[in-house]
Amino acid sequence: MPAINLIALALVIVGGINWGLVGLGRFDLVAAIFGGQDAPLARAVYVLVGLSAPWQLVPLLRASVAGETRAQIGR
Repeated sequence: MPAINLIALALVIVGGINWGLVGLGRFDLVAAIFGGQDAPLARAVYVLVGLSAPWQLVPLLRASVAGETRAQIGR
């Protein structure tokens, strides 16, 4: 898997964890780490997470076309 796909996947996971924390406890981990929601670094992370989600659609669509959408357990 190319490095950019791994980075995008990691950012999507970070975003999912962050949104889970926001939903469960009103705690924005990205903002807490990078100095608030309006801090330039926090905004950069938000943008990168946002761009990573559609990027991850490409492998999903390729797997769907190839008929590989079933989960593989024990591989």
